[in-house]
Amino acid sequence: RDYASGTSSRSSKLIHGGLRYLEQLDFGLVREALRERGLIFDRLAPHLVRPVSFLYPLQHRVWERAYVGAGIAMYDGLAALARNPLPTHRHLSRRAALKLAPALAKEGLVGAIRYWDAQVDDARHTLGLARTAAAYGAAMASSTRVIGLLRDGDRVTGVRALDLESGREFKVRARQVINATGVWTDDIQDMAGRGTIKVRASKGIHLVVPHDRLHSDTGLILRTEKSVLFVIEWGKHWIIGTTDTDWDLDLAHPAASRTDIDYLLTQVNSVLDQPLTRDDVEGIYAGLRPLLFGESDATSKLTREHAVSQTVPGLISVAGGKYTTYRVMAKDAVDAAARNLGGRIPPSCTAEIPLLGADGFRAAWNRRLKTAAESGLTTAQTEHLLRRHGANISEILGMLNERPELSSTLPGSEDYLAVEVAYAARHEGALHLDDVLTR
Repeated sequence: RDYASGTSSRSSKLIHGGLRYLEQLDFGLVREALRERGLIFDRLAPHLVRPVSFLYPLQHRVWERAYVGAGIAMYDGLAALARNPLPTHRHLSRRAALKLAPALAKEGLVGAIRYWDAQVDDARHTLGLARTAAAYGAAMASSTRVIGLLRDGDRVTGVRALDLESGREFKVRARQVINATGVWTDDIQDMAGRGTIKVRASKGIHLVVPHDRLHSDTGLILRTEKSVLFVIEWGKHWIIGTTDTDWDLDLAHPAASRTDIDYLLTQVNSVLDQPLTRDDVEGIYAGLRPLLFGESDATSKLTREHAVSQTVPGLISVAGGKYTTYRVMAKDAVDAAARNLGGRIPPSCTAEIPLLGADGFRAAWNRRLKTAAESGLTTAQTEHLLRRHGANISEILGMLNERPELSSTLPGSEDYLAVEVAYAARHEGALHLDDVLTR
């Protein structure tokens, strides 16, 4: 389908090391993720990420503050080694916690710890990756499905593909094919007649509630029996999630159950002064994590690390991982393919390549007031465009010069401008209205 039409636009919108993985003693994964967080924040996509804070409410005296505080201190320590630019954590009294987050229930609260992570516009980031690849010469094809593999004996030499727009079938030949299809990994391996990686689909859902239903100047992180739960600020809303349950139905259409919704509401209401109800939920979205299959019955305990394997000659599969470590996954997969190409292949340099819109973003942000005055947009509209498009705002302003009527806001979604729809169709490969709305 479209870029980011699946799980890549249905995440928790966080670029993070995974605080809970420390409790599982997965220090390598946390260290790697924090290193990547720093890269994305500082160099690769500064226009798409921003600092975001979370409050961990404490309900047990002494031992809980010591235990949780030690874990968060270790998290900040690993981040410092990765030269991350975010503030360090702070211990708060009960009064300070309630001042910062009045929505918290007073009963049972003894204090809190506040720490910082990074938030990302996941759909914009995924699209930025696709456009950056295209700028370096990649041929991009959305709405295209692999329906078979081309073979020369045991070797995979390409794919048979179906253009879902025209119904036309065509062949793509390649010296190496990389299977990076997430929860469909096993399906592609089945086409090769062999599977070296086993993937288990884990469903995660999020609830979207209006911002005024939860009075807080910070997000929340709660520990649950199964995992952790985040309450994340997202524009005029809060995102509450996530779940971690098996999904064995249609992979293209994961859906939230009544049980999922009630679980999230019950967990978040356990710390709120004014409980949320089903009527407060304005939206629900669901995605599927491609977890590496393991011994554990609980998907929340399966590894978030990734694996790269040569399924058959000519076909490399990569699966597992988490959004934050996407670049490492890609590097490992391409390195594996490059080793099979022969000759001298230059080493990966993706740690140094900013995504489109990143170069010049900070300078563009510094002159946003002047840009707003020159373009006739409000400061808030200019900041919105900069946060979604970075330095590429110049292309959008160029379109507004051609068609000033596109500066109008979209009915029912006044945060967005009509020009963004036109830009998505002209520059970003959107084929359908659904593509624009999903992004």
